Amino acid sequence: MITYILAAITGVLVLLADQFTKVYIQSNFEMAKSYEFLPGFIDITYIHNDGGAWGMLGGYTWLLLSVTIVVMLVCIALLLKYGARDKLMFWAITLVLSGGIGNMIDRVFRDGNVIDFLHFEFWPTFPVFNVADCAIVVGSGLLVLYFFKGIIEEEKQKRSTDTVQESQKDENI
Repeated sequence: MITYILAAITGVLVLLADQFTKVYIQSNFEMAKSYEFLPGFIDITYIHNDGGAWGMLGGYTWLLLSVTIVVMLVCIALLLKYGARDKLMFWAITLVLSGGIGNMIDRVFRDGNVIDFLHFEFWPTFPVFNVADCAIVVGSGLLVLYFFKGIIEEEKQKRSTDTVQESQKDENI
């Protein structure tokens, strides 16, 4: 039970950190200018992104909001179906939801723009991102891990069943 409470608290803290950092960046940094943060690793580059990942679908705010809502509804359905039974699934969905809510708040209250500010200095072509994006990526990675874990467990169970059936056949011969 404590794991679920910690995951829920983490989701709320991620959402608060996302919104706090965006307000801080917007208030204290100049648009489109880079500032060294962790030398050789991450710069702060304040931009507005009116698109999705990598700026795709720029200007299609209502489409992006609609997709976000659908993804969040799917996440809630997965949470209701599997979340209470599996801690990994609960953590994954909590992170995806908190990140999705963070970026959705931006789209609704910042004229369709998401505030992005983290930029890998060592990978100049990688898009600028934010705390919500990090939560979505980590949560999505955990979801992939959850499903791979299920496939592996299913395969192990199938092999053990096949082995038992083979040994029963050998005994009958």
